Amino acid sequence: MPEFSDGAEVTHVAKRDMRIELLAHRRELTVADRAAAAGRVQAELVALVRRLRPARMTAYVPVGSEPGGSELPEALRAALPPGGELLLPVLRPDLDLDWARYAGPGSLAAAGRGMRQPTGLRLGVSAITGAELVVVPALAVDRRGLRLGRGGGSYDRALARVPAATLTVVPLHDGELVPAVPAEPHDRPVRAVVTPAGGLRTLDVAPPAPGAPPGVAPHTSAGRTRGE
Repeated sequence: MPEFSDGAEVTHVAKRDMRIELLAHRRELTVADRAAAAGRVQAELVALVRRLRPARMTAYVPVGSEPGGSELPEALRAALPPGGELLLPVLRPDLDLDWARYAGPGSLAAAGRGMRQPTGLRLGVSAITGAELVVVPALAVDRRGLRLGRGGGSYDRALARVPAATLTVVPLHDGELVPAVPAEPHDRPVRAVVTPAGGLRTLDVAPPAPGAPPGVAPHTSAGRTRGE
């Protein structure tokens, strides 16, 4: 029995092809390009944290060509108000995301595929619910707020637990805010992006459909290389 309906299969293939193109473009960025982009993205996010002064926020450790640079967690933690906490994801065997507090570079450990995650006490998958600012990765975001991740669905599950009023932000390289990305029912929109040239930009995100169930979104795609 096929895993996808015809329509879902077309969307799955379109997502795969778009991922390949976007990843190829990121690989073409020079070291200098990546460093310059990371500096500008970090500066925008730090300014946002200082303005919002969240008691709790979530982010992640960028790897490889992901915008923001590997120093992003430390920059965000330094910008938090006294007592503020930064949570980073811990990937579970079922590809859902647990969360733990970031306590500095020494609190991170290798987690495979180049990823690093905190080693401290796990706070549970629902810890993200209380965050006042949520920073998540993506390969692209469209003007409706729909994001294209790596294909595992981890962040779609996490975003399904985030209240609609919470500011959700994706750091991107220039050119990755696109007119449209292929979408499926489980895809969860974000409310803003940060790009090196454009800075912070809020998006025209539609409200949840009436009667839409809260909680974990279903996900059927395979081939995960990193949490979507």
